[in-house]
Amino acid sequence: MIPPASPAESATDPVVERLYGWWHGWCGSLLALLAGATLVLAFAPFMFWPTAILAPAILFALIRHGSPGRAFRLGWWFGLGQFGLGVSWVYESFTLFGGIIAPLAVLATALFVVALAVYPAVASWLAVRVAGNAERKGVWAAAFVASWVLVEALRAWLFGGFPWLNLGISQVDGPLVGWLPILGEYGISAILLLMAVLSWYLAQQAWREPTRWRRWSIPLIALVAIPLLSLPLRSIPWGMPTGQALKVGLAQGNVPQMQKFDPAFFQRTLSIYAGLTAEMPTVDLVVWPETAIPRIIDNLPTVRAELEQLARERGFSMLLGTFTRDAAGRYYNSLIGVPMIIGSYQKRHLVPFGEYFPLRGLVERIPSWLFQVPMSDLSAGRADQVPLKIDQLAIGASICFEADFSRDIRDSLPEAGMLVTVSNDSWFGDSFSPHQHLQMARARAIEYRRPMIRATNTGISAIIDAWGRVEEILGTGQRGILVAEVAPRQGATPLVHLGAWPILSLMIAALGLVGFLARRRAV
Repeated sequence: MIPPASPAESATDPVVERLYGWWHGWCGSLLALLAGATLVLAFAPFMFWPTAILAPAILFALIRHGSPGRAFRLGWWFGLGQFGLGVSWVYESFTLFGGIIAPLAVLATALFVVALAVYPAVASWLAVRVAGNAERKGVWAAAFVASWVLVEALRAWLFGGFPWLNLGISQVDGPLVGWLPILGEYGISAILLLMAVLSWYLAQQAWREPTRWRRWSIPLIALVAIPLLSLPLRSIPWGMPTGQALKVGLAQGNVPQMQKFDPAFFQRTLSIYAGLTAEMPTVDLVVWPETAIPRIIDNLPTVRAELEQLARERGFSMLLGTFTRDAAGRYYNSLIGVPMIIGSYQKRHLVPFGEYFPLRGLVERIPSWLFQVPMSDLSAGRADQVPLKIDQLAIGASICFEADFSRDIRDSLPEAGMLVTVSNDSWFGDSFSPHQHLQMARARAIEYRRPMIRATNTGISAIIDAWGRVEEILGTGQRGILVAEVAPRQGATPLVHLGAWPILSLMIAALGLVGFLARRRAV
């Protein structure tokens, strides 16, 4: 990577002037695109976390001496690479399982990626706009870090939120993972971005003044010290085991998505999950995945009675994914307990256009031969739901999309002694998505120091300990069971008490201070 020269330097050196022109022309856009795509390597299934430093460092170098408009364009190209590769699985869900014809699926996927690319574009624009013509390296570093983190948080909130490929998640297996229970994913994003800026300054100084080692040794020492000083944080327990361990069994039916909601296969689906449950040894808790019973359980009193009898005879409790309906006729994506005394949980954070349609009137006007996704009319569960309880053990429940949001999991803590999340990732086949989804679930276990039970229809099911380590796993496309001892825990991490607000407030303050200093210098 060749650091950009300043305009003054380029005017006195023809070679540097030529490189500077390439850097700020179409080559810069191409490099930004490739850097965004490279960032995806930091996430599952690749897990090569150093690219979470390299890719932002390249973007920072590209926008450092440009205008806000040019920064927006480069950030947009970066976003096209990041999301064009990182969420390419959206096409598969559209065309294979959504019933959308291939050309329209390509268009829908492209529009989705283009829209997501606006976020890094806005972050880049904001950094340059706030930093202005400041020459101090610290001002630019603060502007870049704060802008990225705040826009990343905005992406996880706006229009229901889409926190996919948030930078901090890359550290689930990285050296900065110990910060997750303290600062959360946004805090780790800030640290990674700081390291990215330090990397760029190191490359710049080493390129221009290789013999003046004292000038580039400082960023080098910082780059080595940050991960080394972070390593001891990984061993902090932030709590302790409580009560007796539960022997938990998960059933992964691997029911094809095209059959899952077909009435002709309903009995077959029940038989698959009943058969898997029968294979389990003596367990305390059985978990079936999201919509394992793909009908409204309230309309199936015989099925409910059979499950109650099964649980009573085998001496275990059950958590089952299904649909429920309340007295007002509202439908919910639910996780129900068997026996009924365990309670039930209704999904609170619904997926736009998947579980409800914000623009239903517009969607219904699209011809059915173009768009055949079944209309979804699910309601969101109440925010104040009573937690699921097995004996005296409170369980933090989440369904699919909710496990991607730290704030959704935090609501059940510190009361919950363990976390249970159920999902149906069959929409995405054997793409990046199930691996990325598991990575985010592992981050939630680490953030709150709670073991997590993750049951899915087609994979990846896993039993995860409180340090995010996968103890048992069933990959995509497999049918089978997982059985493991799970020890509930008590206690609270700093993130339980404070959430993401301290980091986000710090980023807002940093951005405001940068703007003040830049304007003061301009005056």
